[in-house]
Amino acid sequence: MTSTLFQDFNERAKEVSKYFYFLKNLEQGYIQLSMGNANNIKTKPIDDDLENTLKATGYFLLYNLVEATMRNAIETIFDELKMQQVSFDDVRKEIKKIIINHVRDKDIQSTDTLLQGLINISVDIISVTFDALIKKENKKRLFSGNVDAQKIRNIAKIYGFSSQTNKSKTQDGSDLLTIKTNRNDLAHGFKTFEEIGNKATADELLKIQKRVICYLREILENVENYISNQEYLQINVQNSENI
Repeated sequence: MTSTLFQDFNERAKEVSKYFYFLKNLEQGYIQLSMGNANNIKTKPIDDDLENTLKATGYFLLYNLVEATMRNAIETIFDELKMQQVSFDDVRKEIKKIIINHVRDKDIQSTDTLLQGLINISVDIISVTFDALIKKENKKRLFSGNVDAQKIRNIAKIYGFSSQTNKSKTQDGSDLLTIKTNRNDLAHGFKTFEEIGNKATADELLKIQKRVICYLREILENVENYISNQEYLQINVQNSENI
């Protein structure tokens, strides 16, 4: 049975893949514009400017896939902690730091607000701080145009899951920096769609897309192993250090 985490990822990845195959067919001339009405239909090739705009748009789709995947991964970890009613005392120290930082954060606006959600403080403090973390207005703060492979490695180190992938298939996520940079240049108007879209062929973009999807899938597998093995618990950290 496919987990909810992978169900969401697979659906998003499928949408992205369809778009990049569309770009490849477009570049090869298999797709043209159809204009006119039923009695007078004319077709013509899509011009280079529009093609470059469509290719540049692909970076938005890829970046959205990356950010959504990592946000869902973090949410899944905390969902597991809540479902298993894991005590604050039992989680690894890295996660304790995350929770403490959010207790001090302005997301939890007062001591009264915090206490209202706490019955068993050692367990409920995780749920309360997580609920503050994933509020709609705060999701942008979790990741906001800043996700690349280095960011993912840093997150993996903080939470304790592996960031290792098959380099021959994923290039260790090196494509994510290009995607993030191009996406941000477009989003902030630093570069035009023509400039960005002209950097790579549709075939090259398709290869990037495949590597990125492979990379993200392996990261999610690492997260699922982390959850299955309860590596968020301090006792399991100590056991692994003693082996």
